[in-house]
Amino acid sequence: MWTTTRLWGLGIVLLTLTLGFSLLSPLAAQGAQDNLCIVFDIGGRGDLSFNDMAALGGEKAVQAGLASRVIEVQSKSEADYLPNLRTLARSRRCMVIVGVGFLLTDAVKAVAEEFPTQPFAIIDGFIPDRKNVLSLLFKENEGSALVGALAAMLATEFNASAVGIVLGVEIPVLWKFECGYKFGVHWALTQKRRTRPDAVKVLATYTGSFNDPARGKTAAEVQLNQGAIVIYNVAGATGLGIFEAVEARGKAAGRHQGPPFAIGVDADQDYIKPGFIVASMMKRVDVGVFTAARLAHEGKFQGGILELGLEQGGIAVSKVEDLEQFLRLGISAGTVKPEDRTQIISRVKAMRDALPPSVFAAVTELEEAIKSQSITVPKPFSAQEIEACRKRF
Repeated sequence: MWTTTRLWGLGIVLLTLTLGFSLLSPLAAQGAQDNLCIVFDIGGRGDLSFNDMAALGGEKAVQAGLASRVIEVQSKSEADYLPNLRTLARSRRCMVIVGVGFLLTDAVKAVAEEFPTQPFAIIDGFIPDRKNVLSLLFKENEGSALVGALAAMLATEFNASAVGIVLGVEIPVLWKFECGYKFGVHWALTQKRRTRPDAVKVLATYTGSFNDPARGKTAAEVQLNQGAIVIYNVAGATGLGIFEAVEARGKAAGRHQGPPFAIGVDADQDYIKPGFIVASMMKRVDVGVFTAARLAHEGKFQGGILELGLEQGGIAVSKVEDLEQFLRLGISAGTVKPEDRTQIISRVKAMRDALPPSVFAAVTELEEAIKSQSITVPKPFSAQEIEACRKRF
């Protein structure tokens, strides 16, 4: 049975399940228990996206018996990263401490140097020179290419002149989303030979925030006014405003489902505005967190880099079958009523069924080509490389 304890003074949430203790990694701090500790980015729990996916990974780790409980620490600002990480490391109660998000990279590196026997993992951060830090990276370019192909197919199906992508803070990891999306659009327009590649423009906007839905809504409205038929959310909680804008535009036209459409990110977000979110590019942060817990639990934790893509189950495009699991996030956050579950699933299914089979068939075709390595999706690491991608696509 789950029990939840909130320690408001520290901003820590404990999710407890009665389980047996297990062997820890040789790197674990002396006296540490089998607690999985997570430090969230400033977006925090309830974003129905990146941070909630990390929390889901923690829950799965406890359910699988890899950890006795999850200690969650919320960061209210970037100034909280160092003290939050240090507090957990000094407690010597964590078999592994997971920093959620690229913005925690410098803080994780600094604290890992101070506590060399404490295992750390960083989601989206690149710390290759620490034996006690596992860098968990994802092939977001692959998943973004798939939803880019989806967007292009929708544009040609509905004779639209543009597709959009709204992003958060312009950091290197988001370049993979942007470039992958543009690649997928270009691939679909050229390989499916429906129209000239230059007939559908890709509109890209960086909002500078992961936690400002109003800013996301404004950016989406601008793109809709410029002809975007679908907008890809790569902005965390800011993206919730994208969904509002898309639904409002559709309902203003008397529609109960798209067009226009939105595309979700990180989690399966299709349920948030059912009928208007055509699919989600699922970045399985939960798989990353679960993997860190498993390695620590099994005594196999070591520093290095682990990259998860389509082939490793770290990236996927949402399916109707995924909804059941991810509706729990909405119910937990209070944005979904349990009694609405069946209706939401029905509306999402009806939306997909209304689209020609060729739309998602193109997504499957590109996915198989990427998995077989017959197609390689660009992955920019530098400012020069993202600029080259922007010029090419």
